[in-house]
Amino acid sequence: MTFESWFVARFPEIPAASALAVLKLAEDGGTVPFIARYRKEATGNLDEVAIQTVLDAKETWDEILKRQAFIGEEIGKQGKLTPELSEKLLSTFDLDALEDLYLPFKKKRKTKAVIAREAGLAPVANWVWDVAHGTLVPAPGETLSSIALRHLNPEAGFADEAAVLAGATDILVERLSENEELRQYVRNESFTRGAVRSAPGEKVKPNSKFEMYFAFEEPVPSLLKPENSHRYLALRRGWLEGELTASVGGRTADPAFDERLLAAFELASAAGKESPGQTLLKKASRLALKAHVFPSIETEVHKALKDSADAAAIQVFAENVKKVLLAAPFGPKAVLAIDPGIRTGCKLALVDDSGRFIESGVIYLHDEGAKKRAAEALLRMLQNGNVRAIAIGNGTAGRETEAFVKKAIRQAGFNTPVVLVSEAGASVYSASEIAREEFPDLDLTVRGAISIARRVQDPLAELVKVDPKSIGVGQYQHDVSQPALKKRLDLVVDSAVNQVGVNLNTASSHLLAHVSGIGPALAKSIVSHREKKGLFRSRRELLEVPRFTKKTFEQAAGFLRVPGGEHPLDATGIHPEKYEVLEEVAIRLGVEVGNLLGPSGAKRLREVPQLREQIGSFTFDDILEELAKPGRDPRETFVPFQYRDDILEISDLAPGMLCPGIVTNVTNFGAFVDIGVHQDGLVHISRLADHFVREPRDVVNPGDRVYVKVLAISLEKRQISLTMRLDDPVPAGPVQKPEARERAVRA
Repeated sequence: MTFESWFVARFPEIPAASALAVLKLAEDGGTVPFIARYRKEATGNLDEVAIQTVLDAKETWDEILKRQAFIGEEIGKQGKLTPELSEKLLSTFDLDALEDLYLPFKKKRKTKAVIAREAGLAPVANWVWDVAHGTLVPAPGETLSSIALRHLNPEAGFADEAAVLAGATDILVERLSENEELRQYVRNESFTRGAVRSAPGEKVKPNSKFEMYFAFEEPVPSLLKPENSHRYLALRRGWLEGELTASVGGRTADPAFDERLLAAFELASAAGKESPGQTLLKKASRLALKAHVFPSIETEVHKALKDSADAAAIQVFAENVKKVLLAAPFGPKAVLAIDPGIRTGCKLALVDDSGRFIESGVIYLHDEGAKKRAAEALLRMLQNGNVRAIAIGNGTAGRETEAFVKKAIRQAGFNTPVVLVSEAGASVYSASEIAREEFPDLDLTVRGAISIARRVQDPLAELVKVDPKSIGVGQYQHDVSQPALKKRLDLVVDSAVNQVGVNLNTASSHLLAHVSGIGPALAKSIVSHREKKGLFRSRRELLEVPRFTKKTFEQAAGFLRVPGGEHPLDATGIHPEKYEVLEEVAIRLGVEVGNLLGPSGAKRLREVPQLREQIGSFTFDDILEELAKPGRDPRETFVPFQYRDDILEISDLAPGMLCPGIVTNVTNFGAFVDIGVHQDGLVHISRLADHFVREPRDVVNPGDRVYVKVLAISLEKRQISLTMRLDDPVPAGPVQKPEARERAVRA
């Protein structure tokens, strides 16, 4: 089997030719964003997800080949690699199946079977096996007892018949446990017909948040589905904390599950036939299944469920993070940020239209006198800083601070928009090495306020400084594989940055580091070169930056913008490798290449039919789109959001209230919505729409603005049940809500 045939069998939706093209481009140094954006003709217009799928599949393929070679080499060293076994190894491309083949040849620790074999008891086990399978006829007068007594070994601890037969049984158990066909049968049954069960554990707590899993059962195939995998993560968390027990077995509706498995072992051992060793073979069959094979396969099931759940949770997290990163920017306008505080006061930070820090201050709101002084300080900064928006952190006292600010500026005659901004990750940034480098002389709280202001101006440029895991839009993020999560989120950040594009003359090194082909070290070199030599006048000047190679230029140039530069196309997403073609077309049309920018220029280019054939349809369409809207930011236009002014705390809510809200997180079981009371409410998946919803992200995403109705509130548990189906009736009394259980488990 080749990689191509293996890949097509696993990923039929991706053409083999496209996959091979991706591998060739990646081998030549191509990054995922570059291949997806500028090599569409070669890949058949594969998107970033498909390209990453190809690269991940190649890693898996290489791992399989490496394991095949290792196993073959190890068995070969033992002199046991027959041509048949070698052929079987080289035709097996499943890692679990490979391990089954390797199992009989693995170097074993001092197991009971090894001890028995070293004591010379293998002939006894072989006699029992061969007689039962009809390949050996006992000699006249030969019995199991006489065979056992013939192999006594008191020095090794086998001094009587019972001990010898026990040792022979251990050898038979090992033989059955290492049988590839039996292991595969148990594996298939467990994965297709098995179920996961959970029950209360030894450390169960009163009013346990895992109560819904005290009598839980779900088929393995169902839990393997991405939309259901969050239940396994919740169950697993309770299991690890000792509040639950978890096991794999037959379904309640399939009482013959265990009998079928045991019957397969007894058939393989010939324990169903009358023979001198029938009792030993029955015992060996049971022990092989119960003590060895099934526990091993159960571990595989849990691993598969964990891997599936991790992949689903990481996918949810990645999609949520990308939505947050690509939130609408307010743009290069001065912003006054307020980081609310009760005891220590509210920290103020003013940044200018370029995001440069201007000044800071502190205001207190604990009494009327303090509020009067606070209003004076606030208005002074508004007037002196030409402030275009006020950003307020949405943490503790955020809504109260918002109400005060709105009243103060309204009374002073200002109409400056006031927006609440998520503080998720702001404290992480303020204490980070990046923040210390940017503002070494400022207090942590002031750094946090600056970050809040910049998040309004350009969420992407500011959030790239924060670990994506701190943005607060994950599902069971601490339960999933951390290396896999980090790898995926890093790819998401890179994708978002390259999708938007980066201004070469204003971008920080942290933003530049995520541009295709650049990285942290080269990003710092670019900023250093900019500080020493002045602003870049063209993309080509990048080649003057130390260690900025032609290959790096190829990968990065299309994602970097130079507005107002020497070459008009440098402000667009058109790659410099296409400049010559467009310049030739401009000459034929009798215009400057700059005249191709704008809708009319794109229309002119569309009337050059041979150009589509020359550069390819996908590239031609991309160029037309860039020329029609040169340098266009793909993100949405910023619109201030307004919560209900009469709702500040959860105690202000009442069932039946209609509230505007912002989606803060989307999980497999619903969406969490901030309605301005310091506690997100949950819209269960069943209440997201009037039609059936299989995937919540088909309806909502983080950052979406929605209108919800309050169904129920629990002040003690601080739980809010919401619905986006505004005609839903409000429960008359206490009800058992599935979303409350989901939320408790998530908590």
